Amino acid sequence: MLAQEFIRAKRDGGDLSPEAIGEFVAGITDGSVTDAQISAFAMAVFFNGLSADETVALTLSMRDSGDVLDWSGIDRPICDKHSTGGVGDNVSLMLAPIAAACGLAVPMISGRGLGHTGGTLDKMDSIPGYTTQPDNALFRKAVEEAGCAIIGQTADLAPADKRFYGVRDVTATVESIQLITASILSKKLAAGLQSLVLDVKFGNGAFMADYDKARTLATTLVKVANGAGTRTTALMTDMNQPLASAAGNAVEVRNAVEFLTGAHRDPRLESVTLALAAEMLVVSELDDSPATALERSREALDSGRAAEVFGRMVQVLGGPADFVERHDDYLEKAPLSAVVEAPKAGHVHGISTRDIGIAVVELGGGRRRPEDAIDHAVGITGLVDIGVKLDKGAPIATIHAQDEKALETARNRVLAAYEIAENAPDVAEPIAERILG
Repeated sequence: MLAQEFIRAKRDGGDLSPEAIGEFVAGITDGSVTDAQISAFAMAVFFNGLSADETVALTLSMRDSGDVLDWSGIDRPICDKHSTGGVGDNVSLMLAPIAAACGLAVPMISGRGLGHTGGTLDKMDSIPGYTTQPDNALFRKAVEEAGCAIIGQTADLAPADKRFYGVRDVTATVESIQLITASILSKKLAAGLQSLVLDVKFGNGAFMADYDKARTLATTLVKVANGAGTRTTALMTDMNQPLASAAGNAVEVRNAVEFLTGAHRDPRLESVTLALAAEMLVVSELDDSPATALERSREALDSGRAAEVFGRMVQVLGGPADFVERHDDYLEKAPLSAVVEAPKAGHVHGISTRDIGIAVVELGGGRRRPEDAIDHAVGITGLVDIGVKLDKGAPIATIHAQDEKALETARNRVLAAYEIAENAPDVAEPIAERILG
């Protein structure tokens, strides 16, 4: 196959065969296809799109460009969750152990922070000794012994996607729904999943703020994943405010452990986490109704079994054996903290969620450049939800910083992000829609 003829076919709006797509992806992997050709193909797709069948073929070809994990011998359904990212979204830390406590095997391959959104791996790196990049043997051991493992993508999983995304990132072609779908699913399906649940965010803190565009992404993901042979559903969840009351790395881990032990649970975070857990049980066919699955998920959380699973996972992957019991001793703390006070009385009417995420990045809890190191100690806690009534001077958040300048910058950004008005606003439910295959 000549790469230029393949590109020409899509440029002119033609349909590509699975065999031709497979050859092109093989060229991406072995280097015989150039970056210029990848860029030209991506732009042709950006303008002309891919059919459902073409997107399935691209997804499977990129999945098969590297290792595809084999979980044979594990007598549990293999299921995972993927989120499109948000602020204060530490759901994975509680969801994986809840689902595992209910009988699923959850090999959760997660990512690092991107832009204003936090990354699950950066949060797990807050735990001393925890191995976020284990070899396949340790990964399997953790899933076998704990029921779940939260780790990062290895170089051997979907390597074609890594190169393809790198070119898209610098050629203004990231926003293609079909290419986003193939990128997300190729990595997830390389994990050897039998089923998958998607948490697709919308709102001012989401990757796709517009509801209709986010819904289009969700429906495309569900259709393509099912077409690729993996049972998949999605929940549309609201990211017009931070999901947890904490945003950062160590602060979100602390929030997650308190959630698992019952010391503190943010209501919206609890609703989304348990709904996703129930969805995982249903799509994996361990339960036949969301209501029953929700009861089982809540019991696994309230009984303490999910907290035990989390502790076991941390220990198997190199972290402290008593992390759950002594997490506050192990997690880094920033040297400075200050309360952000409400400048006037009223109700929280809205939050510029993206700006909260940017404040964490400016504190050092995210990356300005890919090579930047993360400061796990800094962050924001005590974030007040939309709808809360405040007196003048009441706390709306607490900043945790390394120095006074960073603290003041973050304080000003948080104050600007909060809209306070006299009248109480309508407060949206955190879950807007369930999308089935």
